[in-house]
Amino acid sequence: MQVVMIAADAQKNVRELVLAVFETNGRLVNAGTVLVQPLGLTTAWWQVLGALGYSPVPLPVAHIARNMGLTRQAVQRVVDLLVGRGLVCFEPNPHHRRAKLVVLTPAGRAALTSAEEAVLPLDCRILDRIGSERLVAAMAVLKDLNDVLDETLLAATADLSNPHQGERDDHGTQV
Repeated sequence: MQVVMIAADAQKNVRELVLAVFETNGRLVNAGTVLVQPLGLTTAWWQVLGALGYSPVPLPVAHIARNMGLTRQAVQRVVDLLVGRGLVCFEPNPHHRRAKLVVLTPAGRAALTSAEEAVLPLDCRILDRIGSERLVAAMAVLKDLNDVLDETLLAATADLSNPHQGERDDHGTQV
């Protein structure tokens, strides 16, 4: 494992960004709950409906989870509840027999539209306060942050699957 030294103030900036993202996530979840609860939705349901509504193609549960940074099991639980409410349905996946595609039903599309209408005043306040250019810059920062996190997790997972990585045998050959 390589140890990288960075200036204390730079590390503090990274840490403060991470804490701000945690705080923002919590506030987004709370605001979502308050705004979509009158529609009979939860924030988690709205997230999955949104992931499906903004995807150009139907997705299996694993892809929804990966796109949202959630576990497959958590998304599967939500999808099962949404199926029970008639908001999504499963369709065959031509690329994978067992991983069915999750598709919005007309009722699911209507629920997503209602949720978006419910949060429109909040969207407008955010846009008014932050401005379009800063929102685009923030999205770029968050995308880069997500890319770094994904790369780091991929490397850590690879390291865990090969505990002898970097070790050499008695003949100097890497094992």
